[in-house]
Amino acid sequence: MATITATAPKTRNPIRFRGRSFLALVLQPELPLTDWMAEFDHLLERSPSFFIGRAVVLDVTNLGLDKPALADLVAQLFHRRVRVMGVEGAKASALGLGMPPAMSGGRLVDVPEPVDESPDAPAPASPPPTALQPAPQTPALLIDAPVRSGQSIVFPEGDVTVIGSVASGAEIVAGGSVHVYGALRGRVLAGSAGNPLARIFCHKLEAELLAIDGLYQTADEMSEDLKGRAVQIWLKDDTLMMTRLD
Repeated sequence: MATITATAPKTRNPIRFRGRSFLALVLQPELPLTDWMAEFDHLLERSPSFFIGRAVVLDVTNLGLDKPALADLVAQLFHRRVRVMGVEGAKASALGLGMPPAMSGGRLVDVPEPVDESPDAPAPASPPPTALQPAPQTPALLIDAPVRSGQSIVFPEGDVTVIGSVASGAEIVAGGSVHVYGALRGRVLAGSAGNPLARIFCHKLEAELLAIDGLYQTADEMSEDLKGRAVQIWLKDDTLMMTRLD
């Protein structure tokens, strides 16, 4: 008599989808592209590893690039070890097979209801009273140890404070301001989420690169009078301003 062995049906693992937020640098080329690329090469000469391993979005809004021109720009950046993960502001005809995908971003805001302003319209009803809510707290990250060479601290939600030094080759990326209570020898990018009011404070300026809201300055562009001093850096009229604190 044949023996029939029953086997339990094989269960499948469920497919999981999760949402995550990633910080990407946005490059905004300007016309003429040859001049912009020359300035970009100048930046890479002073900080050759700055874009390595970073997610980069290319914003070509209002440049009017066709597909060959956009493909050439992406190829030039790839040759410079800049990996473009998406393109914003490009014409649909300039994208497609072999090109980075189209991307768009921005924050949703509440839109008020339209108001009838005709003479016969009834007066709008007064909104019901609401309880006072406490002001929202700005997120902040406190690092109570030195930031070593090779470390990268990324905190797009708010301010970063370091109780110690930031070594050469280290990096801090903050959505708000950055405070360094020690020597700043590495790179600091403040206001990375689009905050031009962010500032950088350090006890001793020896930085490789400083940036606020995407505008940067490298070590060779900084005044010799400020190096080794306590310094405050802020943004004014698309220019990085620096002054001593001591």
